[in-house]
Amino acid sequence: MEEAEAGIDVQLTRRAELIPNLVETVKGYMDHEASTLEAVTAARAASQSAGSVGEKAAADAQMTQALANLFAVAEAYPNLMASTNFQQLHGEITRTEDQLAFSRQYYNDAAATLNRTIVTIPWSLFVGMSGVHKAQFYDAPTANEAPPQVDFGS
Repeated sequence: MEEAEAGIDVQLTRRAELIPNLVETVKGYMDHEASTLEAVTAARAASQSAGSVGEKAAADAQMTQALANLFAVAEAYPNLMASTNFQQLHGEITRTEDQLAFSRQYYNDAAATLNRTIVTIPWSLFVGMSGVHKAQFYDAPTANEAPPQVDFGS
């Protein structure tokens, strides 16, 4: 379980480290889209301060939503979309998102295995003595299911 959770942390950290570079690349093209950039920065801060699995899942959902909005707004800037730096950062974030999805799945598989194991004999006899508890699944909040809303009219 700890190894699986650490895998999620590695990918969240990787994504958080890429965000400042992405924001700096985008800033010059999107001066009037400050609220979008601020949302990405706030999501990054929330991601770095998350402690429990639930907090990490909520911060992860906030970051995913902020990045989706950022990439949707960026499509309005053809010069930005053609920028090599932006393309490379977008590619790195996309790869990180794929690795993060795998890490989430790996964690949930480990949590399910642990939860099944601690209720079977003979392991259930040792749960109390060992201090092992039922694992919390890495669930994305329901807000993460909705597509990002982007308004180019404002």
